[in-house]
Amino acid sequence: VLGIDPGTATLGYGVVSGGPGGATRLIECGVVRTQATEALPARLATIFEAVSALIERHRPDALAVEGIFHGKNARSALILGHGRGVVLLAAAQAGLAVAEISPAEVKRATTGTGAASKAQVADMVTRLLRLVEAPKPADAADGVAIAPASARPSKVLVPRPISSISTSELSLAACRIAAASVISTMKVDCALARS
Repeated sequence: VLGIDPGTATLGYGVVSGGPGGATRLIECGVVRTQATEALPARLATIFEAVSALIERHRPDALAVEGIFHGKNARSALILGHGRGVVLLAAAQAGLAVAEISPAEVKRATTGTGAASKAQVADMVTRLLRLVEAPKPADAADGVAIAPASARPSKVLVPRPISSISTSELSLAACRIAAASVISTMKVDCALARS
């Protein structure tokens, strides 16, 4: 399984093999960094090419990606959504099954609590995979944690060939993302106005 902690500045990844009935072992982990000075489309291209190369090199059975969470910054969630989108596109083009898992579910599956810190997740990843030290940087450790945590059938999405997705479906998806962003921003603005 290729686990992805998406981001447009730094994307963490981990490739693990094994699982139920056998020992899970780490094959590779690391990060993909983009240049902050580049335009968003160039950064997304870098992410797409890197994830496609990882898929080609390791030929995983599935890709697991962390879901989007947003606090008060809807713009950050929207930008993160772009990064997740190119990861999902790379998986779809490779015909991989995709599992989406929330940050709290990753923490719960790894440490037993959805409120665990990044350090606690990294420590448990080190123990579970019998590593000498935690994967570094922290984004890589997150990518590694996502892969085994995603082994939940209810989260698996059946991939569709990209050629089968119509332009109108893509436009509708883009409109939904934009609408969710606007609604989220309105909620934050309203909450700030009340305080």
